[in-house]
Amino acid sequence: MSRVPRPHDLVRVAPLTPVDGPDWVRPALAAAPWVVVRRASTPPGVVPVGIRGDVRSHRHATVIGASEILETLSPPELLSRIGQLPDLPAASAMRAVVSILEPTGLSWGPGGSVGFTLASGMVVMTADSDLDIVIFASRLPSRDALGALADALRDLPARVDCQLDLPGGGVALDEIVRADRVLVRTNDGPVLTAVAELAG
Repeated sequence: MSRVPRPHDLVRVAPLTPVDGPDWVRPALAAAPWVVVRRASTPPGVVPVGIRGDVRSHRHATVIGASEILETLSPPELLSRIGQLPDLPAASAMRAVVSILEPTGLSWGPGGSVGFTLASGMVVMTADSDLDIVIFASRLPSRDALGALADALRDLPARVDCQLDLPGGGVALDEIVRADRVLVRTNDGPVLTAVAELAG
């Protein structure tokens, strides 16, 4: 493992990594040994992850040992692989988002089914898949800039679910632009926070 994984990173795990979970978990990892890092409080050397199966209802939260991680890919590192996406609405939306976000200089990348497809090489996207994107920022961009971004993401070939990853946690773009208080997802659970505090 070259670096400490962060939420939204996709990590490739070693064969026969010990995990607890339902019957579908081990076949899913055998087919695509990739998991996504999630937010949770864990002791040193333990990484909280989510495992996805081949149907939408198959999602399992668990932990793995850091020593089981063979490779780590962040969402921004997946951008170079966009050409590998299948011809589906979420892929078209992804290409449109590149043109929207590239001029901003923000650090960002895909999550969800698009990110998993790019990391693992296994196509888990469908014609109905949303596009999940994560923007990483050390401080909250201006409300005007966020509003303009939300407007630009609204009319794309697939629904775009955008999350901002801030030092204090993750928050949905759509919540920030329409409310003064938002749920910030932290390692210790969701915390209702004033947007003004995030901007500070």
